Amino acid sequence: MRFTEAAAMLNDLAAQDGPAALRRRLHRYIKPALLVIDEIGYLTYNDRSADLLFQVLNARYTRSSTIVTTNRAFADWSAIFPNATCVVTLVDRLCPLPSRRDHCDRGESYRLKESRERTASRSKGRKPPPTR
Repeated sequence: MRFTEAAAMLNDLAAQDGPAALRRRLHRYIKPALLVIDEIGYLTYNDRSADLLFQVLNARYTRSSTIVTTNRAFADWSAIFPNATCVVTLVDRLCPLPSRRDHCDRGESYRLKESRERTASRSKGRKPPPTR
């Protein structure tokens, strides 16, 4: 298993100085049985980053599990990768055709869920205001 923030992974891959070094570094993200890519959508990325992310996702597609956390709906990913032509194929590698939806799960935001739970527990612990 490997956990990485999207920016760290994409910067790491972009920093490789040649095709052989890039292939070796890609292997670091392609090989694990589970890859968790955190915070896609927090920053915007250039075309090169979109291409690198696509290489990782495409190599893992149907072979290994990948979890992606994002604060953006897939429809908004063109704002994350504003000039990239591969945005549709990136999303397709995460949530393929309807006949393959069993391989994709769009879960609820854990941060939102935890925030709701904290609010609910605080509300239960409060005493009602005194009546006059």
